[in-house]
Amino acid sequence: MSLLDEAKEFFSKDIYATEATGIEILAAERNYAKCAFKTTAKHLNADGFVMGGAIYTISDLTFAVAANTANPRTVTLNSQISFFAPTSAAEIFAEAKCVKDGKTICVFDVEVTDSAGKKIAVSTFTGFRKN
Repeated sequence: MSLLDEAKEFFSKDIYATEATGIEILAAERNYAKCAFKTTAKHLNADGFVMGGAIYTISDLTFAVAANTANPRTVTLNSQISFFAPTSAAEIFAEAKCVKDGKTICVFDVEVTDSAGKKIAVSTFTGFRKN
């Protein structure tokens, strides 16, 4: 089974992200992941833009996939997100890359873009490797 298949199987149990939000895992490697969701009315806020909570959720799941694929179980110690621009684009993407891979502490940057190529948000996650 490929790392991508393993990640999809494991994170299928994350019902909120995968079913309620509709996030799909597109790539999963050790310390790297890419996810996406298609924007629907349920993702929009009162102004008609993708809600910040949906953007944070894709950032969080993308970090989790990258941090846990071919690594010891990893949980979030801290996270921070900066929003750059509103969007109502058809699809949202998140890409997580490891910037520090220590024995027990890891740090990932997650960039969120839309299908028009606009940078929507950037977040940083600090994780704790449980083993």
